Amino acid sequence: MHIPDNMLNGAVCPVTAGVALLGVTAAVVAAACSKDKPKVARFAAVAVMLFAAQLLNFPISSGTSGHLLGATLAAVLLGTPFAVVAMTLVLSVQALAFGDGGLLSLGANVLNMALLGVGIGGVLRMLLHRRPDLSLIRRALVMAAGGWLSVMLAALAVSAELAASGVTSFATVAGAMLGTHAWIGIGEGLLSVALYLLLTHNFAKESRIAVLGHPLVLASAALMLSPWASRLPDGLERVTTQLGMVGRGADLFAPLAGYRLSAVSHPQLSIMLAGFCGALLVFGVSWMLGCRLECRTQVPLDGR
Repeated sequence: MHIPDNMLNGAVCPVTAGVALLGVTAAVVAAACSKDKPKVARFAAVAVMLFAAQLLNFPISSGTSGHLLGATLAAVLLGTPFAVVAMTLVLSVQALAFGDGGLLSLGANVLNMALLGVGIGGVLRMLLHRRPDLSLIRRALVMAAGGWLSVMLAALAVSAELAASGVTSFATVAGAMLGTHAWIGIGEGLLSVALYLLLTHNFAKESRIAVLGHPLVLASAALMLSPWASRLPDGLERVTTQLGMVGRGADLFAPLAGYRLSAVSHPQLSIMLAGFCGALLVFGVSWMLGCRLECRTQVPLDGR
């Protein structure tokens, strides 16, 4: 659902960039002041897992593919502020290093996926924390519903931005986007439940190795499988092609454009190595950022 450049017109890009900047700034401040901070290892591991999981497109109906968004999952595992920061970091690396989504439309992508998508997950996390008596089946159903809603809300936001750009009417693009992403949302819900069940027990442990282990194993598996992910157009590409919209990625130099390492001629190896380079970048930046946020302490009013 990454919107490329030249698909949004008028004031849509600057307005969404401003809203996204305010939202991410608020998330960083809230994360720095939070008393319930995830460990640095958890924050970095979840960020890498989100990046790697988004490389695995799965086929759905009508020659379309989708991939895990992970916003709801991130909110439940990390808390809303840290999930917003993690998603923003992943989207920024995708745009700057891989040319996935435009630079001018980065604000819109952050708004749609990192703010609105995570917002659904934040509500869900509060519900799960307030109802610790919920059975495992009910918790799984709540997670599935949250994952589906996060995709649908992001698709609705994209529809509004495209309509505001004057490329087509809101009713036309919203009908196409929601119809396509309803199926992608089902995959999102199922994957969110599976990863939630795999990781929540592991994250209850205090050991850094235990916290890092499962997410990094899952991320490594996703990176190894990425060359064989579905190459069908994703939901947004499918809809914009059907409606005759044309967009292109950012003009800036993307060293890993197309999720390929240009120095490697073997196609599968090129994709795999590019993914690992991106994962290392996400892990390094998220670890440093997590350390800064974790070390941030509130100064007592008396100055001591």
